[in-house]
Amino acid sequence: MRFTFGFTDDPFDKPPCRGCSSYLTEPYVKCAECGPPPFLLCLQCFTRGFEYKKHQSDHTYEIMTSDFPVLDPNWTAQEEMALLEAVMDCGFGNWQDVANQMCTKSKEECEKHYMKHFINNPLFASTLLNLKQAEEAQHNETAIPFHPADDPPRPTFDSLLSRDMAGYMPARADFVEEFDNYAEWDLRDIDFVEDDSDILHALKIAVVDIYHSRLKERQRRKK
Repeated sequence: MRFTFGFTDDPFDKPPCRGCSSYLTEPYVKCAECGPPPFLLCLQCFTRGFEYKKHQSDHTYEIMTSDFPVLDPNWTAQEEMALLEAVMDCGFGNWQDVANQMCTKSKEECEKHYMKHFINNPLFASTLLNLKQAEEAQHNETAIPFHPADDPPRPTFDSLLSRDMAGYMPARADFVEEFDNYAEWDLRDIDFVEDDSDILHALKIAVVDIYHSRLKERQRRKK
């Protein structure tokens, strides 16, 4: 799992998902083999096995999140960056406004943490450097290899892992939304009748053949 400080909490500061073009929210997935520029996917597109040009669904990948401590075990990296941004926006000493902007910490917690780590800390410069270099510290051997499986593990219902699997139904070994989920729509109005012309019959057979190829691709991506 790889961690990054590259973006702020504002989803508009992140590049969009390459699959659905939606704004990315943590956690999201970065391909470890494609780029630059980075190839980023939301969890939904990742679980559907989205592929584009050279990117394949079985590439190694990294989970991008800043939900881990850096300076204080009770403060995540995301909160550290949010605190610095809030102080810049609201001004030093306006701790109530800083707390209101952060939402996750009280006025007293913001003031105490900022004074301890960024004002009264004799290693202030190295503290900021640690924040910026935390990504590099987590970089070695962070890529997660792709492991195909006939039946992925079954996490506890409504657990964090269950939510991160984004639509997988372990009891059915299936997904709520499959790759090419509407492939069957092209067949819904096809009806083979005796008075079909040879050309019309051949066209209907061609549509069925195309549907079979789409089913094969769906199964390949699921594996």
